Amino acid sequence: MSSLTELTAHELKGLLDKGEISSKDLVKEHLERIEKVDKKVNAFMTVTKEEALKQAEVVDEKRKRSEQLSPLAGIPMALKDNMCTKGIRTTCSSKILHNFIPPYNATVVEKLMKADSIVMGKCNMDEFAMGSSTENSGYFPTKNPYDLNVVPGGSSGGSAASVAAEEVVFSLGSDTGGSIRQPAAFCGVIGLKPTYGYVSRYGLVAFASSLDQIGPFTRDMTDCALVMNEIFGHDHKDSTSAPVEVPDFTKALNNDVKGLKIGLPKEYMNEGINPDIIECYKQAVAKLEELGAVCEEVSLPHTEYALPIYYIIAPAEASSNLARYDGVRYGLRVEGEDIVSMFKKTRSQGFGEEVKRRIMLGTYALSSGYYDAYYLKALKVRTLIKQDFDQVFEKFDCLLTPTTPTTAFNFGEKVDDPLSMYMNDICTVPANLAGVPALSMPFGLSKGRPVGLQLIGKAFGEGTLLRVGYTLEQNTTLTRPRPELKGVM
Repeated sequence: MSSLTELTAHELKGLLDKGEISSKDLVKEHLERIEKVDKKVNAFMTVTKEEALKQAEVVDEKRKRSEQLSPLAGIPMALKDNMCTKGIRTTCSSKILHNFIPPYNATVVEKLMKADSIVMGKCNMDEFAMGSSTENSGYFPTKNPYDLNVVPGGSSGGSAASVAAEEVVFSLGSDTGGSIRQPAAFCGVIGLKPTYGYVSRYGLVAFASSLDQIGPFTRDMTDCALVMNEIFGHDHKDSTSAPVEVPDFTKALNNDVKGLKIGLPKEYMNEGINPDIIECYKQAVAKLEELGAVCEEVSLPHTEYALPIYYIIAPAEASSNLARYDGVRYGLRVEGEDIVSMFKKTRSQGFGEEVKRRIMLGTYALSSGYYDAYYLKALKVRTLIKQDFDQVFEKFDCLLTPTTPTTAFNFGEKVDDPLSMYMNDICTVPANLAGVPALSMPFGLSKGRPVGLQLIGKAFGEGTLLRVGYTLEQNTTLTRPRPELKGVM
């Protein structure tokens, strides 16, 4: 029998329902895995051992009483450390929030706790979700389970690594410009950025409010659908939450793409894409065509502007959102001679270099005399990018692209070159700007490092992405890689 940590949520549910294992057994085995592996991987900021064991006992009692339970009941999971958890430290991997313990839970946390999922802890990230490698954490870098010498991606690197390293069954991350999909690609797992407004942002510590979305990391499409069923839906506490019905996403798991029209955007296939990634991409296209899908080249002409306008809009919103960290209300406080000195010292010592860089960029873009030239113009181009997607989706069901231009890169390779680091988001930021759903799934390896494929859908079209992903999953052997964790086991 496989180790329990190797199994998916739906496989574990079968064992739990039959009484072959208990939730407490499951939690203990995952805690042992974390103890064994995380000293090298560094996926976790905080491990909630005692709380997890207590939660497991509660679920086991409910199961003994034959209560009706969610498919995720008793399943170990983890949260990115920018989601508020009542009574559990939430740092955003920043020194400025080193001692912050929220008085409430984020809506997604409430939903998963209601579903009786077991929170194993909070995962490391780039500070305030700003970065593509988790090297910008204010505490320590997370390592990629496939190769401890390379990055896991970011900013949700800890959440992706925790699933890839089999420390938890699934996890949640947040995606502002690719922060779920890029680490999912680097770590060989599935990562979904939902349609903007489909998942509540209440209790998510804000980076860029018009772009942020919470989504799952899982090891297969069935688990992805199960998590989506629990966390999606309208929330009156979030003014940007979409008042739409949530379907049963497991019904989208059809092994059939016959007649689907899949667009292949030519702008995503630039000369910066790694040849091995292009080869995997071509294999996926050939397989989908073999299975009956119609794949045709399409054009999204304003794609070339996506990255520069993202790095105007996102820092502008960040400079506004991060103004609240002033040493007065909560978090770090560094005393000064007067209140202005206290503000300066607190922010100077509390924020890392990347966060400071983006605050300065954003403040500049919003300043008098530059607002119209930069921020307002960026918003207009954002509308053009959204219109590109709207026009393409009049004829196509979804789009297929690479998730990233390269596979996971070495530590230190890009950290001193911000522009090179920002280029890692070139394939992912357009979906955030347009507010449409996008999913990254593993599809093969390049020199032992996972390759990610990205599926992009029309607004609230997550079911189509699951259908295409599930079909690839059922008809190839390239979608479920596993790391060897050399030097750890």
